Amino acid sequence: MGLLQYFRQEKPKKGSARLAKDRLQIIVAHEHSCAARPSYLIEMQQEIVAVIRKYMDISSDDVKCEFSDKADDDMSVLEVNVALPKHK
Repeated sequence: MGLLQYFRQEKPKKGSARLAKDRLQIIVAHEHSCAARPSYLIEMQQEIVAVIRKYMDISSDDVKCEFSDKADDDMSVLEVNVALPKHK
């Protein structure tokens, strides 16, 4: 192998098996995060939107609910983010 051929070598491309493994890991991680959510989270988010709609005009996309379970602290956290419209 000459010196020029060493620098001209293409980097090894990801094989289809490696690509499939990477995609599967992403899917499994996503499914695991969805499975950890309580079943009532979607209903709770809808109720929060309904209460806020009594006082101002928002869409259901403006409310994001995230549930995280901390194993080391034996504690669960519900984070609710609401994007409120600006007053005119």
